[in-house]
Amino acid sequence: MSSLDLNRYGIEVDTVLRNPSPPKLYEEALEHENAAIASSGALISYSGEKTGRTPKDKRIVKNAESSDEIWWGDINMPLSSKSFEANRNRAINYLNEQDRLYVIDAFAGWDRDYDRKVRIVTSRAYHALFMHNMLRRPSDTELNEFGKPDFTIFNAGEFSANPHVEGVDSDASVALNLEADEMVILGTEYAGEMKKGIFTLMHWLMPEEDVLSMHCSCNEGDDGDTSLFFGLSGTGKTTLSSDPNRKLIGDDEHCWTDNGVFNIEGGCYAKTIDLSAEEEPLIYNAIKFGAILENVVYDEETREVDYTDDSITQNTRTSYPVHHIDNAKIPCVSDHPDNIIFLTCDAFGILPPVSKLSPEQAMYHFISGYTAKVAGTEVGIDEPEATFSAGFGAAFLVRHPTVYAEILADKIRKHDANAWLVSTGWTGGPYGTGHRIDLPYTRSIIDAIHGGDLGDVSTVTDDYFGLQMPTSCPHVPDQVLQPRKTWDDAEAYDKKAEHLVGLFQENFQDYADKADQAIIDAGPSID
Repeated sequence: MSSLDLNRYGIEVDTVLRNPSPPKLYEEALEHENAAIASSGALISYSGEKTGRTPKDKRIVKNAESSDEIWWGDINMPLSSKSFEANRNRAINYLNEQDRLYVIDAFAGWDRDYDRKVRIVTSRAYHALFMHNMLRRPSDTELNEFGKPDFTIFNAGEFSANPHVEGVDSDASVALNLEADEMVILGTEYAGEMKKGIFTLMHWLMPEEDVLSMHCSCNEGDDGDTSLFFGLSGTGKTTLSSDPNRKLIGDDEHCWTDNGVFNIEGGCYAKTIDLSAEEEPLIYNAIKFGAILENVVYDEETREVDYTDDSITQNTRTSYPVHHIDNAKIPCVSDHPDNIIFLTCDAFGILPPVSKLSPEQAMYHFISGYTAKVAGTEVGIDEPEATFSAGFGAAFLVRHPTVYAEILADKIRKHDANAWLVSTGWTGGPYGTGHRIDLPYTRSIIDAIHGGDLGDVSTVTDDYFGLQMPTSCPHVPDQVLQPRKTWDDAEAYDKKAEHLVGLFQENFQDYADKADQAIIDAGPSID
């Protein structure tokens, strides 16, 4: 790529590599960065001090054109256009000081009707290979005809931000300007910031076209039936959606359009802590030449990676193109979903292992985005901790959560999709008293959803959440399906259920002012 192509940004560097091949990027990373090659063939790279996203450093430029549509608050914090320009100039100046730059031109999205052209300008080969994996790679014709990108990321993460700039509170800054279609990264080399910046952009753009952008995984059965899996960390989203009997559409970011579902990404970005070939063979086998291993520890002699070693970070990761998954469907598009599955790990032991949701209940639970985590291992602390994240990914929502929930409900009705709430949490009591639902039971529930076995089963209504609980499911004991019956002390169940209802209601107060009454009425209550 000629340096003249970057003049529009004020970048004048003699050596610019545009869409170099993975082997070339391997060579560049090995020569110029602290990289290595694992015994599996993957490139081992390091992100420096920051080994995860820094959400408190994310800012969106507050412009008059978009300000009223943005969900401002702790997630979307404002930045002035003047401060963005200061960050941009700082990034451009740093990039201009480099001996070589890497440019990746590729697409966000597999549906040609809705994809976006994305350009990444970066000083690190590791970042270039990461985005080569995580975007849809253009054909030679598409690359020749690429033209002006729809969105550009200037990644100068090796250079710290200036905390004296108004709105910049630390040495890191991740700033998006939705009107300028640009993103600037300073002070963090964590590659996931680029991926999530593009996801944030799609959350902004897609609702304008009546498209639902979603933080979920997606797979497809042999008959073409499609399922979406929503869930926060620890709920089993990756485990349950990685089904060798079903084709993978994608593991993290999707859009639901009038055409069906498409994967935003061209690859996967999976956690590797405690990864094993036995537990997650699809991911394990995908870590080969062309993949990246991020912040892992390895044996200097054998180059074998120790996936149990968290001395650098618990957030060890791998990035690989989706075609590294044997059962991936390419192009990564599918029909309209038959089943929408909300996964939650309810450590209070109240929610049923499976329940059918009405469209209004689906909206309520989508907005709530609930799961529960065990409070910890400190002496005397044995109470679960509720976690709520709107849309099962509040960190990436740009508009108010009800905007996405309304699109979801409309598409559920229009395409006659089934919505389910599946708890992978505790049964027979809360954490400390009961036990976690057996994984084979949860797998049987998912199989029953896919096979249509729960469609005609009789149901009973949960007293607190109004959920329709099936009375039977193949290969699952009937008593497991109704949580209250699994508790030895029914009075203790009622007390804990009332507590959980209160947590839901307290959380939903943040959204009630913009939610229709039908959504509010679909939530839990205490008569």
